[in-house]
Amino acid sequence: MNLFFASLGCDKNLVDSEYMLGMLQADGISITGDASAADVIIVNTCCFINDAKAESVDTILEMAEYKKEGTCRALLVTGCLAQRYQQEIREEIPEVDAVLGTNAYDTVVHALHEVLGGRPYEDFGTLEGLPKLYGRVKRSLTTGGHYAYLKIAEGCNKHCTYCIIPSIRGAYRSVPIEELAAQAEELAGAGVKELILVAQETTLYGIDLYGEKSLYRLLDRLNEIPGLEWIRILYCYPEEIDDKLIAAVKRCEKVCHYLDIPIQHCNDEVLRRMGRRAGKQELADIISKLRREIPDICLRTTIICGFPGETQEQHEELMEFINEMEFDRLGAFAYSPEEGTPAAEFPDQVAEETKLDWVDEVMELQQEIAFDRAKGMEGQVAKVFVEGKLPQEHVYAARSYRDAPDIDGYVFITDAGYELMTGDFVNVLVTKAEGYDLAAEMQMERNEEGYL
Repeated sequence: MNLFFASLGCDKNLVDSEYMLGMLQADGISITGDASAADVIIVNTCCFINDAKAESVDTILEMAEYKKEGTCRALLVTGCLAQRYQQEIREEIPEVDAVLGTNAYDTVVHALHEVLGGRPYEDFGTLEGLPKLYGRVKRSLTTGGHYAYLKIAEGCNKHCTYCIIPSIRGAYRSVPIEELAAQAEELAGAGVKELILVAQETTLYGIDLYGEKSLYRLLDRLNEIPGLEWIRILYCYPEEIDDKLIAAVKRCEKVCHYLDIPIQHCNDEVLRRMGRRAGKQELADIISKLRREIPDICLRTTIICGFPGETQEQHEELMEFINEMEFDRLGAFAYSPEEGTPAAEFPDQVAEETKLDWVDEVMELQQEIAFDRAKGMEGQVAKVFVEGKLPQEHVYAARSYRDAPDIDGYVFITDAGYELMTGDFVNVLVTKAEGYDLAAEMQMERNEEGYL
């Protein structure tokens, strides 16, 4: 039996998809990349913003056509859209045979057997606890096998006024350290060399289990695992970054000096209306502290433009802040009003054209900053992670510690001198900055372990 699996949305959703794929393959299901040849189709959905919601709906409708044609025997919908719009999916897309909520994806095999037996299935469970996966399910990695995401917690407690996640993912629930370590050891044993820690918020890790923020303890444990070379941390809320975490990043040699700290804005009134916990001065202080304590740290952030009530003056204040802080990496997004969130009901919604103009202005400014910071890498030696070879060219694509997969730039290696393999770590000399990317040449000979 062949399965086509569409995984939409964020890397946290991708981890759920990989667990489902692992369970289904263990049950004897084969994976195909051709939906028209699939007996079973699963769509793991996202609905974080309107564009993601539209993509999920369009994908379900597209897959439903195979069900109408009779080539597909079972169509299952899982994930955030399934959790949020379960009734609408059942009523408006009758081709869907099973709907699984965000905390019920561990029942996917049972759901499939029910559907194949002619019994429609749904399971939304509760938004408490964690799916019973750890120690008994081997993930089917979709990232190429040399890097992988490790989801360290589920849900969120922040309740930002623009965000629906707590409603569809539940309260913050940490995965115990011993279970994460077991997952990481299994991944490292399978050849994973870069582990990327993700959650709706990584910095609160362990508060529910250990009575204190314990990301520093998790880093110490993961740093001991043989085979891992890099540990990268995403989605750190700036106000939760404390001295224990900073110290762990400094002492754990495998932890990349890279933090993703979404600030969303800098104006105190906009932040208050967003329900964010840190003000402008606190943001500036933590950024300064990180750079003082870890001079080579690479900082990524995200910005929301056009939040309800935002004025031209507040936008200009944000531009000045970005210019002063000089983030290494930055993504800007137009505010998207989400049904069921407080912000969607706020007065003074900003015109769509204005939001898009502000996004363009932020990204034009950030491009100048990023290009200048990339220029500063010229002449430096960097350790990079080889991702592959460009077709028909003797050029390799790699990433430095400053580059998270899929969202940051690349280091392009020319004149390697010999064949490099995906997953190799090599030292290179950066010869030229080319926009967001870098060009580099090899520096050293291969040693006994295969690194340079």
